[in-house]
Amino acid sequence: MAKQGNRVIRQAADAAFGNPLQNLLRTLVYMAFVYLAAVAGFMAAGWSLGDAAYMVTLTIFSVGYGEVHPIDTPYLRALAIATIVLGCTGMIVLTGALVQVFAHYQLRSLLGIDRMQTQIERLSDHAIICGFGRIGVQLAKELAAARAQFIVVERSAARIAEAEALGFLTLAADATDEASLKQAGIERARVLATVLPDDATNVFITLSARNLNPRLEIIARGELPTTESKLIHAGADKVVLPTHIGAERIAEMIIYPTTARFLGESAQLRDLKRGLHEFGLEVEAVDVPASSALAGETVADAERRGGGAFFIVQIDRAGGQSAGGQSFIHPGEDVRIEGGDTVVLVIRGSRVAAGAVFNAPRQPGPVGRGLSPRF
Repeated sequence: MAKQGNRVIRQAADAAFGNPLQNLLRTLVYMAFVYLAAVAGFMAAGWSLGDAAYMVTLTIFSVGYGEVHPIDTPYLRALAIATIVLGCTGMIVLTGALVQVFAHYQLRSLLGIDRMQTQIERLSDHAIICGFGRIGVQLAKELAAARAQFIVVERSAARIAEAEALGFLTLAADATDEASLKQAGIERARVLATVLPDDATNVFITLSARNLNPRLEIIARGELPTTESKLIHAGADKVVLPTHIGAERIAEMIIYPTTARFLGESAQLRDLKRGLHEFGLEVEAVDVPASSALAGETVADAERRGGGAFFIVQIDRAGGQSAGGQSFIHPGEDVRIEGGDTVVLVIRGSRVAAGAVFNAPRQPGPVGRGLSPRF
């Protein structure tokens, strides 16, 4: 709540102050014009440059040491009045502009705005996350766990507060604005992930990001399957369809119920899975049903039936060594697979297709004279 309050104060300050340096510069230009015009006016009345400058300085600073020369003509009196009104008013505005500059930068320092901007400017080869909804939150947490550099760009004040509470570097801005992407360091970024729940917005952000950085890797979220081609055409390198992935993951959990129990979910295993995933590989464990077509087949036969979609790295039989069974680490091609075995696979294709090979039932063979049924 404190950070959200700071952000409200910061926005109010920016709205009230505008750009303090521009205000100060305009006031200085105005004062310079008044000063030079007044000096020129006194010199036109026959005064020297030194006397004219001295008189104007005394007047606009309201010192009032007295006139250098008598102000005894209508012209000089009108010029003196104009210098007093315009000069003194300008000095009041100039004093206010100076106070505004000091207050503005002290406020920025107090709220840590300069520190945040400095952190953004130091980013290089980082990731930009556009949107901090359900997917954006999980993505940011995964990147944080991997100690990757990233910045969250989100326009919702509530979601920015949530991201800041988690310790993430944030930018309260609209990702559809090219200026916001530039402020997030898109020219120096390695990858941008636009994960907003609106397909049209993701397409627009993809177009803008590709225009700003042709070398940037762009990963875009799509809700509808028909949006995938639009995102690719807009410049996305990869498109993620959460609904499709969710259904695929549920199917994998049904096919591979043994993975979590057998392999566990330790930090070391997560790191291993992440490392394999970078090379397009996945690790799963599957129980071989007694009715499986692979029961009784060799490792070589199983891998051949898989068509290169997987290779077997371990076979546990009757609970493994801990339960008095056997464990085959890196089994040879001639090791036979039995019903009830737990087989650990490294998959380089579709996990669903690989699981289907093990779940496929044995087909009955031909029956005739001298032949017995084959199961």
